[in-house]
Amino acid sequence: MLPKKPLVGIIMGSSSDSKIMHNAAKILDDFGIIHEDQIVSAHRTPTRLEEYAKHAEKNQFRVIIAGAGGSAHLPGMIASHTIIPVIGVPIMVYNDKSDKKSEFKFSAFGGMDSLLSIVEMPNGSPVATVGVNKAANAGLYAAKILAAEFTELKSKLKRFKEKQHQSVLAESDDLKKNGLSKFVQKKFK
Repeated sequence: MLPKKPLVGIIMGSSSDSKIMHNAAKILDDFGIIHEDQIVSAHRTPTRLEEYAKHAEKNQFRVIIAGAGGSAHLPGMIASHTIIPVIGVPIMVYNDKSDKKSEFKFSAFGGMDSLLSIVEMPNGSPVATVGVNKAANAGLYAAKILAAEFTELKSKLKRFKEKQHQSVLAESDDLKKNGLSKFVQKKFK
């Protein structure tokens, strides 16, 4: 039985990262996994980052999902402060706190800067890393990690995979039945 307390911490460097990171929360919610979500900046609140690592360990979090854009130090820095597994989410689009609400900056390297910053951690401080903006995959990976301890998640994950399988078969049947042109018109209006 899953405990009624957070098992996963979701952290992000800025509120603008929430547009991407909410996909991890949605997956965890779908699996009934309680999570705690916070903004922790590796650069603007370094002491808070260290305090958060201690908080996560004290509260027995099993996984931390950390999203960051640009130089993306948050996942690696949190990993350096804890033994809890960290899943990094490189984020391509971020807001540098400009006054214009609609003005967003894009990573200079299409998210590759964030990806490489997270995936290329030195030996001793590993961070599991998903693709750019793939927070949903981070949520799924966290569920898989937790399934080793909580067997009810194994059956939920198997049902999830079966649902994906059936969805592809249904789409393929629809494509075969209606032809590519009609399929695309119907699917991507």
